[in-house]
Amino acid sequence: MRVGLWGSLRPHARGAETVELEAETIRDLLAALEAAHPGVAPYLKTGIAVSIDGVIYQNSPGQRIPDGAEVYLLPRLRGG
Repeated sequence: MRVGLWGSLRPHARGAETVELEAETIRDLLAALEAAHPGVAPYLKTGIAVSIDGVIYQNSPGQRIPDGAEVYLLPRLRGG
């Protein structure tokens, strides 16, 4: 699947706006991203959000990613 990256991740993925990864769940997606681009690890530790077809997930590592979904990685949303 093609995964869009927010600006801060791009330098750690050779400047790519998108990367191709194989994953069935958000957990798989993040593991595949870190394996392919180890420089993103610090961002994964501080937390990121994953947008799947416009729905944002922050604490759902088991969330399945449907075939053909539009997927973007975003900075983790904070607030109160």
